[in-house]
Amino acid sequence: MDAEAPLHIAVFPWLAFGHMMPLLELSKSLAKRGHHISFISTPRNISRLLPQIPPSISSLIHVIPLSLPKVHELPENAEATSDVPPEKVQFLKLALDGLQQPFAKFLSESSKKPDWIILDFATPWAPPIAAEFSIPCIFFTVFTASALVYYGPEKELSPDGSRKTPEQFSVPPSWIPFPSNLAYSLHGARLLINNVYTKNVSGLPDICRFGATLHGCKLVAPRACMEIEPECLTLLPELYNKPVVPVGLLSPSNTKTSSTTTDHDHNLILNWLDKQRPRSVVYVAFGSEATLSIELLHELALGLEMSELHFLWVLRKPVGFVGEVLPEGFEERTRERGVVTMGWVPQLDVLGHLAVYGFLTHSGWSSVIEALQFGHPLVLLPIFADQDINARMVEGRGFGVGVKRNEEDGSFDGEAVASALRLVMVEDEGEEIRIKAKELSVVFGDKERQEQYVDDFVKHLRDHRDV
Repeated sequence: MDAEAPLHIAVFPWLAFGHMMPLLELSKSLAKRGHHISFISTPRNISRLLPQIPPSISSLIHVIPLSLPKVHELPENAEATSDVPPEKVQFLKLALDGLQQPFAKFLSESSKKPDWIILDFATPWAPPIAAEFSIPCIFFTVFTASALVYYGPEKELSPDGSRKTPEQFSVPPSWIPFPSNLAYSLHGARLLINNVYTKNVSGLPDICRFGATLHGCKLVAPRACMEIEPECLTLLPELYNKPVVPVGLLSPSNTKTSSTTTDHDHNLILNWLDKQRPRSVVYVAFGSEATLSIELLHELALGLEMSELHFLWVLRKPVGFVGEVLPEGFEERTRERGVVTMGWVPQLDVLGHLAVYGFLTHSGWSSVIEALQFGHPLVLLPIFADQDINARMVEGRGFGVGVKRNEEDGSFDGEAVASALRLVMVEDEGEEIRIKAKELSVVFGDKERQEQYVDDFVKHLRDHRDV
């Protein structure tokens, strides 16, 4: 292969915007370097992502729409996890498995075969298909290196691994050779076992999808960087027995997917922030899919009220809930210092606003990355999946603090929320957290260093294409 010839890289993310968006950012970064991208997803997801591709590189990013087969339990036009309630996500995996033949057809009919295929965790059938065309695969993961280390080597990526009980998942695993706080709460461990290590309607537990896809790939490319997780990134090649090349943090561009929220709504929010004192507002948001029960939403509201801090809260109703979500009189009592919105907000604009300081978050890695670009200390309230581990990593690194919760059921009260908020935002005891967050903003905001990770990734792809 010509060492300087552009690469052709196919990209196939899982059907969740928290997975599609980072892979689109990586695709754009690769296209800016002159490489050709075939971005594979479903027609509706592609239509929602297309506005994010700048015209200057649109000729290098070819979208490959593959239509999901009809699955009776999925609503019409449901093509992403945000389109369905959590209990229906398993049917999306079933539908995704129906794309094996269209995926093979795409590879068969490509006039120039991809040099590499970047896969997500959910397609264990893709590496064997790619192998039929002698195309190597890359295992891209949106999970932190800390989470990858916690889940362990390949032999542990199955329900038959050494951990079976919540208690075993609630302590750091034996294969971590350095001091570590990486573990789930008992409540989080039960959710992990039920949601990740247990078979769903697709016939395959998520952990098996993860392990089998990883097994079929030549290279692991985590969304991570050495400045934040040096120990875990150093350990991963030993755990996986294959190369691990981090691609950096893939900080998002300030663009948005299609939504029903208007620019007028956005302007109202930003205008309200303009009237607040610098570094006085805590931003509260839990991503596009993580939701709390009504009882816990009420405790969260109570905590915001008790904290006496100014706040902007992006609130999502629990799926299927009809009726008032907030405690009676909450908005009236907090009107002078708080705004609650149920629409999409321009999160990067909000986090970059001078009035905002501090972020109460579900600990999704994308949200952590966005907040730390601006040096915001974090209040952590993990809800599912890898978020427990992300929260432990953030606490261990000293730039955030978790809301104290019941270990058994994950519940918390308003006092715990208010206490964590005040510690991070205003109290003297939280000064070290605030200093650490500001220091890390240099790493998270260093575009040049993050671009170097992509350069190193491309070099590895060139050097190892024919190995």
